[in-house]
Amino acid sequence: QVQVVESGGGLVQPGGSLRLSCAASGSIFSILGMGWYRQAPGNERELVAGITSGGATNYADSVKGRFTISRENVKNKIFLQMNSLKFEDTAVYYCNRYGSPFLNWGQGSKVTVSS
Repeated sequence: QVQVVESGGGLVQPGGSLRLSCAASGSIFSILGMGWYRQAPGNERELVAGITSGGATNYADSVKGRFTISRENVKNKIFLQMNSLKFEDTAVYYCNRYGSPFLNWGQGSKVTVSS
């Protein structure tokens, strides 16, 4: 079973940038589509960005042009570069498979956009 650990969150001002990392265990990582999800207080968890095993990407409309998902299979990692952050990007960010069946969810990485 692949386990994931997210990192890189923090407090940032509107317009700022952060880069999230997700480290995954397991030898099958490279064949999995992976995604970044987020959950804001009072909201359901939503898909932010996904990347297939071949590197094709998909983004939620709310983050297109601002966020970039990438992966380094050799290091069993995926990343989310977040630029031009907005107040509404405040959430806990999680990485997991790009679509079900999901892996065990990690603890996530909290991103707070505030002035």
